[in-house]
Amino acid sequence: MTHKVMPDYVNPLNGQCLQRVESAFVDVESGDSFPVVRGIPRFCSADNYSDSFGYQWNHFDRTQLDSHSGSNQSFERFYGETGWNPHDLSGCSILEVGSGAGRFSEVFLRTTSGVLHSVDYSNAVDANLSNNAAYGDRLQLAQASIYELPFADQSFDKVFCLGVLQHTPSFQKSVAALIAKAKIGGEIVVDFYPIKGWYTKIHAKYIVRPLTKRLPKPLLLRLIRLNIPWMLTLFDLLCWLRLGVLTRFIPITDVRLFPINLSNVQRREWAVMVTFDALSPTYDNPQRLQNVVRMFTRHGCEVTFAGLATYPGGSSTVVRAIRRST
Repeated sequence: MTHKVMPDYVNPLNGQCLQRVESAFVDVESGDSFPVVRGIPRFCSADNYSDSFGYQWNHFDRTQLDSHSGSNQSFERFYGETGWNPHDLSGCSILEVGSGAGRFSEVFLRTTSGVLHSVDYSNAVDANLSNNAAYGDRLQLAQASIYELPFADQSFDKVFCLGVLQHTPSFQKSVAALIAKAKIGGEIVVDFYPIKGWYTKIHAKYIVRPLTKRLPKPLLLRLIRLNIPWMLTLFDLLCWLRLGVLTRFIPITDVRLFPINLSNVQRREWAVMVTFDALSPTYDNPQRLQNVVRMFTRHGCEVTFAGLATYPGGSSTVVRAIRRST
């Protein structure tokens, strides 16, 4: 099967087709120019609200990759959340929004023969390229905002966005932006942090985030590394005492969701990474499931699944939808 490798990039500001001119993509009518840096087209400013993720994923560039951790967690999560069959994906046009260091990019590229168009708002795209360079032009990367994606509307058979939406300024606008890039009849899959009840934000993460998200990222990472040993010990003790409900008052991620095969060193590194992921982003906006469903239906989608997707090693709140109209 022949795949179309080079996407038809458009100017995200006006939708006009772009031409490759030396080391940039150029809109010849408006004069807008978007540089290609280290082999990746850049359609946004280098400095933006996702800086913490660029710092995070270039620092923990391989930590969550299945090929590095020796687990299947990313594989199980990707296919558990999407409900897709890898054999059906090779001939589809696929868009990944918010790839980070490429944990799900790796899963897609390893398990299919398809081409993946993947974007991230941060310079984590550099880590993704480094991690998945072996797949050559089957991985087409771009740095771009979810609100200004450099593709024409109705371009993709499938669009997925995992671990991202709660960290964008407007959850609803982000959903609309994803739907816009799916073809009529195309599928969109997202996951997000759910609001489970009044107690959702009675959590150490939300108590300390007003401070931690403003700290210089190297300082925050250093503080987390210094405190992870006692936090891990206390977390494990509370779980052993069957007082796991109290772990929400420790500013550490839920380590019970980590792959069970991690060594002590790997487990500590995962704890540092995911705790940094929780405490550093500019935005953290959990949502009620029924509200997210309404967002999709308002934008012409048929929701085919909404709820908890379970898979070996974890579960996630997921919405899957088919775009039925413009």
